[in-house]
Amino acid sequence: MKRIVLLSDTHSHIDDRIIDYCKEADEIWHAGDIGDISVTDKLAEIAPVRAVYGNIDGQEVRIVHPLHQKFTCERVKVWITHIGGYPGRYSPAIREDLYKYPPKLFICGHSHILKVMYDKKLGLLHMNPGAAGKHGFHKVRTMLRFNLEDGEIKDLEVIELGNR
Repeated sequence: MKRIVLLSDTHSHIDDRIIDYCKEADEIWHAGDIGDISVTDKLAEIAPVRAVYGNIDGQEVRIVHPLHQKFTCERVKVWITHIGGYPGRYSPAIREDLYKYPPKLFICGHSHILKVMYDKKLGLLHMNPGAAGKHGFHKVRTMLRFNLEDGEIKDLEVIELGNR
């Protein structure tokens, strides 16, 4: 079993609440718009980090983190990217690959809107953890926590970090 903390859109912000939740994780996943590389550096001191760069991220972040992360964890195929859309409205840049090779878990950020949806057509779970940072139009900072075990996604929780 792997305990995962999923966040996105930190825009260079990290605080003790984020850190405290991450201390309970086996892995920390970041779906882009990291901001300053010090964010993922600090997270990596706690647990292994899998991250992608987002549209606001500069060269320093892009050198370390790719545009896409495709991997298998606990027998769950995962794809993380920053701009991915959501079921019925996937981004044109990834749509063809997503339809050809759908993962079991598709994760993106970008919208600052927390959304978890099942895509019946592709048989995948879509997750967007919302925004954990303080920059943007969102009112409440959010992230997600869940477990992966033996091919299953379990115990999904929404974490509210407080007002932006």
